[in-house]
Amino acid sequence: MHSHTTLPTELLAREFPQSLVVLPDGAQVAVRQRGAPGPQASVVLLHGISSGAASWLQVALSLPPQTHVLAWDAPGYGESTPLPVVAPAAEDYARRLHGLLQALGCARCVLVGHSLGALMAAAHARGAGAGVVTRLVLISPAGGYGMAGQADASERVRSQRREALRMLGVAGIAQRIDQRLLSPAADEAARQWVRWNAARLQAGGYLQAVELLCRTDLGAGSPLAMPVEVHCGDADVVTTPEASAAWARRLAAPFHLIDHAGHASPTEQPAAVARLIARAVPA
Repeated sequence: MHSHTTLPTELLAREFPQSLVVLPDGAQVAVRQRGAPGPQASVVLLHGISSGAASWLQVALSLPPQTHVLAWDAPGYGESTPLPVVAPAAEDYARRLHGLLQALGCARCVLVGHSLGALMAAAHARGAGAGVVTRLVLISPAGGYGMAGQADASERVRSQRREALRMLGVAGIAQRIDQRLLSPAADEAARQWVRWNAARLQAGGYLQAVELLCRTDLGAGSPLAMPVEVHCGDADVVTTPEASAAWARRLAAPFHLIDHAGHASPTEQPAAVARLIARAVPA
């Protein structure tokens, strides 16, 4: 680690602290919050496959101070209980999210899904969240490999991800993940933060998330009942601007590029991402 940058873990503990919420079914969800639920819609942040709630720290700090901000560690991530099925569907994650929002008293929210989080967010918005989500914000959305004609790609992704975990372990994946998730211009602090978040992965939860990625189609299901918007880093090589723009068209949503950002735009350009989210919160 370079001595000239330090991880913002003290800031994280002080300004975006973790708490554990036990749901009626006994499942535990690790969450980070800033502020408390009130009359204004909460901002609910869902992280990607190689990340966690802490990755949203700088976005949370950049949002208006009166905003209630909530980020979860998805099932099987951090200290959150894994889902009870080996190969969960997006609806399984959405059910857990619904239980969490009910337990915390979030009556209305702007739901933000980054990368794999977009699959969970869309499933929630199509289901129990239909009357709760005021706006759906998808950042570099994963489209999933569950659509017709994608069986070969799905199997290839599944085997590649499993093999990488077997060969490298979580630590090995984390060590070099910044090269793919950030633009070449990203600073060392952003690189360290992406690696730190990835190093906290739990193998079991990650493999469940791989199944979600391989089995889901972002566009499948009923039309979304609330406004949707799609954003993508202009240097994203994972869910490219072209792919993200195609999803925006399919979802009849406006599309916006985030300047000077790779896939992990919430880490690389948190102020820009926070501005987009703040604009989506109803007055």
